[in-house]
Amino acid sequence: ACAPYRRLHVCDKNLEEIEPEKIESTDNLLVDVLLAAKHEGEMITKNLKEYDKSNYASRICTELARSFADIGDIIRGKDLYLGDRKEKVKLEKKLKEYFKKIYDNFVEKKDEAKDHYEDKGENYYKLREDWWDLNRHDVWNAITCGAPKEAKYFRQTCSNGISETNNNCRCVNRADVPTNFDYVPQYLRWFEEWA
Repeated sequence: ACAPYRRLHVCDKNLEEIEPEKIESTDNLLVDVLLAAKHEGEMITKNLKEYDKSNYASRICTELARSFADIGDIIRGKDLYLGDRKEKVKLEKKLKEYFKKIYDNFVEKKDEAKDHYEDKGENYYKLREDWWDLNRHDVWNAITCGAPKEAKYFRQTCSNGISETNNNCRCVNRADVPTNFDYVPQYLRWFEEWA
């Protein structure tokens, strides 16, 4: 699949620059992912407003959801983007180091974590998936923190599809993330985005 223009510049610099030895818990990694998401959200919010003023409030939540899902793919090791291969390999290597450190800390504290998260290839896909599931709500809040108050998602997605987003692309029930794009395969999302 051909990556959309938006994906060419996903803000993951924060993730590239942190040092694995400074990752002592999942909280350290979360802070860096939240900063990357916040910067990405600010960039999209600013650029879309300049590019498409007339449809801005109706499009911004969808655009943020697409980048949110791409960040999820990067974290989980599922990113298909083939752009700057050298940079992608470097980032993936760092993510593996981060999750190895988190894995080692888990195993130190709980023996059952070793069996549950063991990964012969040291990709830690299961751990990465669980980490994303646990933290996706916070990442959504970070990426949408600069969204305008009047921004609403294009359909009712909150409270199991019963209500729409309230303000800033967020559900009234703060536990809900109004998108499931991060669970749709990346190539299908990109096809839809190009359509």
